[in-house]
Amino acid sequence: QVQLQESGPGLVKPSQTLSLTCTVSGGSITTTYYYWSWIRQPPGKGLEWMGAISSTGSAFYSPSLKSRTSISRDTSKNQFTLQLSSVTPEDTAMYYCLTGQRLGGSSWSDYAYWGQGTQVTVSS
Repeated sequence: QVQLQESGPGLVKPSQTLSLTCTVSGGSITTTYYYWSWIRQPPGKGLEWMGAISSTGSAFYSPSLKSRTSISRDTSKNQFTLQLSSVTPEDTAMYYCLTGQRLGGSSWSDYAYWGQGTQVTVSS
């Protein structure tokens, strides 16, 4: 059973960079044909796909967030990381890391496993 766990600060100030890490256990982030993704859900809104990193290390981003988003990985720790720069209060959301064989999905059914999520609030 693959397990994912998000970690990072729950409060970020406007204009700063949000950084979250997803630690994976029970499976490898180098497993072929799997994408390791980040999704967020603002209060009262639906899921928004942010980006993903493939099993080979290629990164893919939502066009609307591409200029502010960076996803990287540390295979030695079996972790992948999200960085979102220049945050505003509109970036306040629950952030989830997930994995599945579909790239860009914004529905839970698009993914095989996901973490419990972490709340990030952007406020001064």
